Amino acid sequence: MGILAGIGVLLPFPFYYLLWTYPQSWVNLCGKGRDPSKVMALVSHFIKLIQFVSLFSVSSFSWPPPLYFWPLFAFGQFLNFRVYQLLGESGTYYGVRFGKNIPWVREFPFGFIKDPQYVGSIMSLVACLSWVPFQYILLWSLGYLFMIHIESTEDVTTRAKPFS
Repeated sequence: MGILAGIGVLLPFPFYYLLWTYPQSWVNLCGKGRDPSKVMALVSHFIKLIQFVSLFSVSSFSWPPPLYFWPLFAFGQFLNFRVYQLLGESGTYYGVRFGKNIPWVREFPFGFIKDPQYVGSIMSLVACLSWVPFQYILLWSLGYLFMIHIESTEDVTTRAKPFS
């Protein structure tokens, strides 16, 4: 069960890597008339469900959670919500790589925290340490750090050309 859970935890990251690296392939696969960010969101939600089921399969829950859970989880989710609120679905789901014009946001948390969506997710994961074995939290967090590294540079010439 542990190996399958580890695979499930890592499942989204190759998908995100391929989308970031080869956005035109994703746009072509989605086809004309389909929003690649929307399709990516749907696929990402499905993969995220598998990821959560994998994590829950190795978790043991107890109540109440430790005191550190509440501030870490709340601030982590606040960062995730704020990024989505400011960028919208297209901005959150690689819209810029799919040929969309996503305006840069200067409001908090942008400019204060590098990659706030990943920082927020890692904070939420660390909040769950009392329930989830450390190696799975570490594995998932390393996946986010990998994506931070991959997304830290972008070659504008490799952006996808949207269908007309």
